[in-house]
Amino acid sequence: MPRITRAEAFLVDLIPKVKRTDAIQSFKSQETIFVTLTDAEGAQGRGYSYTIGDGGPSVLALLRHTLLPALMGREGEMIEAIWRDLLFTSHATAVGPIMSLALAAIDTALWDLRGKRAGLPLHVLAGGAKARVPMYSTEGGWLHIEPAALVDDALAMRAAGFLGSKIKIGKPTVAGDEARLGAVRAALGPDYEIMTDANQSMTQPEAARRLPLLESLNIGWFEEPLPSDDIAGHARLARQSRVPIAVGESLYSPGQFADYIAAGACGIVQADVARVGGITPWLKVAHMAEAHNLAICPHFLMEIHVSLVCAVPNAPWLEYIPQLDDIAAPMGREGGFALAPNAPGIGIDWDEAALKARTAAGSHFEVTA
Repeated sequence: MPRITRAEAFLVDLIPKVKRTDAIQSFKSQETIFVTLTDAEGAQGRGYSYTIGDGGPSVLALLRHTLLPALMGREGEMIEAIWRDLLFTSHATAVGPIMSLALAAIDTALWDLRGKRAGLPLHVLAGGAKARVPMYSTEGGWLHIEPAALVDDALAMRAAGFLGSKIKIGKPTVAGDEARLGAVRAALGPDYEIMTDANQSMTQPEAARRLPLLESLNIGWFEEPLPSDDIAGHARLARQSRVPIAVGESLYSPGQFADYIAAGACGIVQADVARVGGITPWLKVAHMAEAHNLAICPHFLMEIHVSLVCAVPNAPWLEYIPQLDDIAAPMGREGGFALAPNAPGIGIDWDEAALKARTAAGSHFEVTA
């Protein structure tokens, strides 16, 4: 098996084309960390990770000084061994977002390399459950958007073939959330799926006050109602609610998901491939969810998650938030369905000139064996 002989890393800052707000923050930029690996036979794989607004240079520093030097000379096909060994190379920084985001950039590059060497697309390499998946749109549901505009966006998405939309909640009063959700349900009718996301903004009693509203409107799920470390609060809320509780974008290891599932604290699992540490742990979480008869509906990063949700049988949705269009060819779509790429590897067609032009000054470096 050929060994890894060179790594290249850099950062590209992507500014959202629309204003994105939720109950706790504004999505001001996506600091996107790229890792390109080359093996002794000249084959290459590229992976990426991201932060919302800040922290990208910290991820790059961990890659530069610790993880990528430790990767040199390793056999690229030994992905599981590499992931575990790199985790323990800097175990004092795990479990946490910086370590997981750095590992994800490497792990994704290794899977891309494996797919290219095997001539197989990721969705087949990782399982091969289906070739397409329905999407729901978050892009028109941000918290600052007024009810009439929410309705207009949902109607447009349904006309484009989408089967659902996600609406941010967390207004100061229940009535404020009701005005937004009620307008969309009244306009779209009972067959259009509506999801909600509170972005960890509530206490358990405040979240419980929303349950009658969400149940009356037949909401698809109640996402991140409480801070992500409040497993007990999520478990109490889940026992009260007929609406599934969704968590996962702020969890950083398979073990954290195991704790939530064991506590009965979630009904929808939302692992993010970057935040959980890459494709290797994401698949473990997906299969763990399947073993407990739970769905996995990943957070963000649709361009890579499309392949992962098509690799496993228990992933009914893909979240639509376009973010890579300035640096890659658009993800394949048929109406409201996303198509799993058929190109070998992760299947993202990067625009090399755009990547080079947008690379942050001073961020690019190389590590060699």
